[in-house]
Amino acid sequence: MTLDIHIQKTIHAAERRFELDVHFRSDALRMVLFGPSGAGKSLTLQAIAGLITPDAGHIAFNERVLFDTQAGIHLTPQRRRIAYLFQDYALFPHLTVAQNVGFGLSRSWLPLRHPEQHRLVQQWLNAFRIETTAASYPAQLSGGQRQRVALARALVSQPDMLLLDEPFAALDQSLRQHMRDELKEMQQQLALPMLIITHDPADVAALGDVVFTMQDGKIVQ
Repeated sequence: MTLDIHIQKTIHAAERRFELDVHFRSDALRMVLFGPSGAGKSLTLQAIAGLITPDAGHIAFNERVLFDTQAGIHLTPQRRRIAYLFQDYALFPHLTVAQNVGFGLSRSWLPLRHPEQHRLVQQWLNAFRIETTAASYPAQLSGGQRQRVALARALVSQPDMLLLDEPFAALDQSLRQHMRDELKEMQQQLALPMLIITHDPADVAALGDVVFTMQDGKIVQ
């Protein structure tokens, strides 16, 4: 497993010019991008996922080219086989837990008709011990339960890699270490490559096999 990234992008916003120039390569299963807010961590994650387009460079995973300006390659997010866990989890408030998890299997913007009966949905509901909340809605869940639902939705499509944007920022301090341990155990069981961005040194200590420190749009350490 090797993630190879060298991307550049210029962002113009609110009379500010931000230069993203990120270059790193790693074969670790647990990687962390560490740095303060505004360092460019989320932009880097979004570029890997295909949610934004770099101005130049390349992104390759397992020798499979996802993006390359010189070669004219730009795979859509769906074809990259990479799951993305947003900081606020981005659950659909009008869908049940089972429908949210099953949405990862849908080929359109319509939820599965009976997701609670789907084998993979059942598998991940059970894996994260949220099967008893299958008919509940996100507003009825605790922070830890919402994160488990978001993880189940990300993993149900059987991705090759998992990207996590500040995965514990929305949780109470007392719950964060427990969820770090859960995520670490899950990653070890699946042997799924994982890239996390965070500004919290506790996340780095718990989950960083390899740590890249970002500042002002660049890897500095």
